[in-house]
Amino acid sequence: MTGMALGFMMQTVLLAAGPQTYDEAYKQAEINGEPILVLVGADWCPGCRTMKGAVIPQLQKSGKLKSVNFAQVNTDESGALASHLMRGNSIPQLIVYAKTAKGWHREQITGATSEEAVEQLIKRATDAQTAAKVAAEKESKGKEAGAAAGGE
Repeated sequence: MTGMALGFMMQTVLLAAGPQTYDEAYKQAEINGEPILVLVGADWCPGCRTMKGAVIPQLQKSGKLKSVNFAQVNTDESGALASHLMRGNSIPQLIVYAKTAKGWHREQITGATSEEAVEQLIKRATDAQTAAKVAAEKESKGKEAGAAAGGE
């Protein structure tokens, strides 16, 4: 319980201070188990400015980013990381990673988009991650039950 409270407090402080780096978001995802949402863009890009200046702040204000670890990657400052994360060369790209039983599930939106589209992207990621957790718990309980039955 303390770990969850600490994780929530850390995420609240980090969101208030601005977006995390990708490394910070990844480390936070390892702690809290929530998806990673990454906005890849550049300062000179009009669509990126729309996402960074209007869409993302509104999502933060309305609490829609509380279920993800949000990061921004600037293509001009972190070109190698941006290239690794992106599919194609168009920006902005909003990428979400959700950890599932089969590894990281990746989905993206390319181009400036609406708050509603981002909300749906986040929902799909959190649903996939929740389904993976439920499946892992069922598998774990099944193994425990099998071990208990075999031990009698």
